[in-house]
Amino acid sequence: MYVPSHFAEDRPDVVLGLLRRAGFGHLVCTDDEGPTSTPLPFVVDDAMTSVRAHLARPNRIWRLAPCRALLVVPVGDAYVSPSWYPTKAETGKVVPTWNYEVVHVHGRLVAHDDPAWIRRQVDELTDRNESARAEPWSVDDAPADFVDGLVRAIVGVELVVERVVAKRKLSQNRPEPDVAGVIHGLREVGGRSASVADAMTTD
Repeated sequence: MYVPSHFAEDRPDVVLGLLRRAGFGHLVCTDDEGPTSTPLPFVVDDAMTSVRAHLARPNRIWRLAPCRALLVVPVGDAYVSPSWYPTKAETGKVVPTWNYEVVHVHGRLVAHDDPAWIRRQVDELTDRNESARAEPWSVDDAPADFVDGLVRAIVGVELVVERVVAKRKLSQNRPEPDVAGVIHGLREVGGRSASVADAMTTD
């Protein structure tokens, strides 16, 4: 990934926060036919040394392991109109762009076809996503035989992390009045654009 220095994010705590805020990515591997990808939710450890997930057993990607792999994690993105820049009125020398946050996790993919490992991963993934709810759902809330059947239908995958590259393109290359204009414009658009505006106001 091309990352100019002013868009690079190297702080481990911030990068970990981005990964956990997204919690979902696209796992990319290569086979004899070329690149292949699958979307998947995941959990990542505190040290960012391991990303754990699971795939449906018929998904052929897990059969490529062990192999090198890339997890692309899009955190948020939004179109930026040049009409939001005060610079437009001053010089007219502005163009549209896109603001976004993305993390690329490079590593070695390992498959885990072990029911105990898979169950731990499912529990951890569920607990992470349910923890903020007033009444969190637990895997234990479902009948044990039902859960056992589902566990047999999936395969665990783990990306043993070798390198993490994070990019936050949030108008850092624009003068402060233009940044303020973008934040205002994104918030007026609302939805996912507003979440990018929020990202622009956090260090």
